[in-house]
Amino acid sequence: MTTPVRAVFFDLGGTLFSNREIPKINIGLLRRAARRLGVDDDIARVGPAYVKASVTANEVFKDRPFYLHRDLFHATYDDFVRRLGGEMPPGYADWLYQAQLEVMTTRLVLREDCIDTLKILRERGLMLAIVSNIDDDYFGPMLENLGLEEYFDQWSSSEEAKACKPNPAFFEYALKKAGCTADEVIFVGDSRLHDVRGARQVGMRAVLIEERWGRSPLDVGDDDPHHVIGTLSEIPGLVDSMLEVGGG
Repeated sequence: MTTPVRAVFFDLGGTLFSNREIPKINIGLLRRAARRLGVDDDIARVGPAYVKASVTANEVFKDRPFYLHRDLFHATYDDFVRRLGGEMPPGYADWLYQAQLEVMTTRLVLREDCIDTLKILRERGLMLAIVSNIDDDYFGPMLENLGLEEYFDQWSSSEEAKACKPNPAFFEYALKKAGCTADEVIFVGDSRLHDVRGARQVGMRAVLIEERWGRSPLDVGDDDPHHVIGTLSEIPGLVDSMLEVGGG
């Protein structure tokens, strides 16, 4: 590729903040959820039960071109309750959804090098966008509470686009919104399936950020990125190297 880099698109969850933090902030809520069912709330039991339920639900939904994440979460709760051996009482799923929304939109913390990296990229005149598989009721509060709005030119949710990654329609929607062509964009994400596959399908340069603590259970697929990084702070140097070799 010889087209200069004009923009960097980012996934949100697992990219601008680490998914490693999610079990830590969720465990108290999951124990409350178990007690509400009248079952054992032992951490060693409820944590793995929720992870397995989430993996199962994501496997069911991953090939759908579009879905609301509210429905994905409700499917996760159904399996979570089953794994704990309880029965879901009326209103339980809605209670857990709202409680989890509150936790996830107020307690997440950005990667320590996130803001500095975004500032450097903006100083270089690059357009920055977020392209996230998320519903709007999560997305807006997350952007505000994480303090991200001032660093991005635009952002798109799967609910807004009516398409979920890796559906190429979502990436094409984001490109049209940004006024960019695919070969002008670097896409940074943490999922080989959602981010790498989707970006490569439309001709973007795909960058995978890997966790030092190991691969997330939700990072399925074996699609190869153009580049692999361990920290966001590597992105400005990566952009420079692409420019030096005529686009990478």
